[in-house]
Amino acid sequence: MTLSQTEKPSVTIAAAQREMRFAYYGGAPGMLISAAVWLIAGIVSVVMSPERAVWALFIGGMFIHPISLLFARAIGRSGKHNPGNPLGTLALATTFWMILALPLAYGVSRLRMEWFFPAMLFIIGGRYLTFSTIFGARTYWFCGAALALAGYALGQANASPEFGAFSGAAIEAVFAATIFVTMRREIAP
Repeated sequence: MTLSQTEKPSVTIAAAQREMRFAYYGGAPGMLISAAVWLIAGIVSVVMSPERAVWALFIGGMFIHPISLLFARAIGRSGKHNPGNPLGTLALATTFWMILALPLAYGVSRLRMEWFFPAMLFIIGGRYLTFSTIFGARTYWFCGAALALAGYALGQANASPEFGAFSGAAIEAVFAATIFVTMRREIAP
C-alpha cells in the first residue's frame, strides 16, 4: 500500500513517545506533584481524620495536572504536546478511566476506611502502566507494580489510612526522582 500525495505519513510511536517525554519531562513533574498530594492526604489523616484525607486526595488530585504543567514550564519544557500526537488521546482516555474509577474507591471507603488508600494505589498504579506506552519508559511498569503491590499488602494488613497515603507518597517520590535523573539526558525530539 502506498500513500497518495495528499496523505501524510503517520507519526511513529517512538517519535510520539519522544515528544511526550520531552514536553512533560518524562512525566516526572506530575508524579512528584502527585506524591505531594499523597503526602498531604497522609498528614490530613493524622491531624484531622481519614475521611478528610479522602477529600484531600480527591481535591488535591484535581490540581496535579495544572501544577505539573507549570512545573514542566519552570524547568524549561513546554508542558504540551503536538495536537496530532496520538499518545495525547491515550493520556486523556486514561484520565477519564481514572475519574470513572474514583467512585469505586470512595464506595470502598464507606465500607471500610482502611481500604480506600489501597484501592487508590491500585487505580493509580493501573494508570501508570499505560504511561509506559505514553512515555516509552519501562520505569512506569515498575512504578505501577510497586503501587499495586503496596495496595495489596496494605489491604491485606488492614493498615491505617495514613500509612496507605504515606506509602503512595513515598513510592511516587522515589519513582519521580528516578525519572528526573534519567530525563536529564533526554534531548529535544
